[in-house]
Order: sequence, then C-alpha cells, then structure tokens
Amino acid sequence: MAPSNPYPFAQEFITDANGQIQKVVLSLGDYQTLLAALEDEGLYRLMQQVRDEPPLDRESALQALDE
Repeated sequence: MAPSNPYPFAQEFITDANGQIQKVVLSLGDYQTLLAALEDEGLYRLMQQVRDEPPLDRESALQALDE
C-alpha cells in the first residue's frame, strides 16, 4: 500500500536553494475548502469551550457583547 499524500491539495511547491518547501500553490477552490474547514474547526472549539454555560436570551447576549 502506497503512503498517503501529505499534501493532498498542493499543486506546486516553491522551495529554497536547499530544496526545503517554503510555499505551496493551491487552486482557489481548494483554498476556499481549507478556509471553510478551519472556520468550522474554530467554531467547534469555541462551542466546546462554552458548552456548560447557560444559554442567553437575545437581549442578554447583546448586553454581554457590549460589556
């Protein structure tokens, strides 16, 4: 079985003189997919942080944002 590709979205690599990867070229669609995944992960982590807090009604939430 072949090892999995560690860079599945990469279309091209830009390397330094030593051959070390410095930049990765992605298609716009792949970039947007990765961005959405990062946003989803961030939202999930924040939801986990507050899962034990009591829910707020709209007015209380808006007031908490102003503080």
